[in-house]
Amino acid sequence: MKLVLASHNAGKLAELQAMFAPLGLELVRQSDLGIGEAEEPFRTFVENALTKARHASRASGLPALADDAGLCVNAFGGLPGVDTAYYATQFGYDKGDANNVEALLEQMAHIDDRRAALVSTLVAVRSPDDPEPLIAVGRAAGEITRAPRGSHGFGFDPVMYIPAFGQTFAELPVEVKNANSHRGQAARQMAALMRERWLA
Repeated sequence: MKLVLASHNAGKLAELQAMFAPLGLELVRQSDLGIGEAEEPFRTFVENALTKARHASRASGLPALADDAGLCVNAFGGLPGVDTAYYATQFGYDKGDANNVEALLEQMAHIDDRRAALVSTLVAVRSPDDPEPLIAVGRAAGEITRAPRGSHGFGFDPVMYIPAFGQTFAELPVEVKNANSHRGQAARQMAALMRERWLA
């Protein structure tokens, strides 16, 4: 079965393709089919992921998989959330992972409550109007460090300290991080849902 991935990110495709290959599913990026990105006007991960999945399915005629993910900081009432990718731009920085980390550390410099979670929401639809989308949520809870640590990963990995490991995501071996990350958790849940609902 072929599924269109509502993303242009090659890294995300590789990560998810490996997880879904055992189900006999082949993921193809929407950009490889000439499909542009969907608008993401909503304030929740699930609404944005559903919109992206429906858009990709409508344009391709295939079942679709989409994710929306971000960092939720307790002290900021759950923000930056859906605005995570553009977090640094509100503080005068250019868009980018390193600037996001720098802006976050500046904003949290005098905050003692460092609790935060990386959240990934995956949504899959069989068709654009599927009334029963599959929804899987992964959540990796931890604390924001006061300085970056480690050289692996991307995004907020260098400042996302995971107490169970005593390290940041950027300090962990990639396979350990992927097995325990928010996206890894969501992908495993989604694979189980597809096996049960679509492939049984």
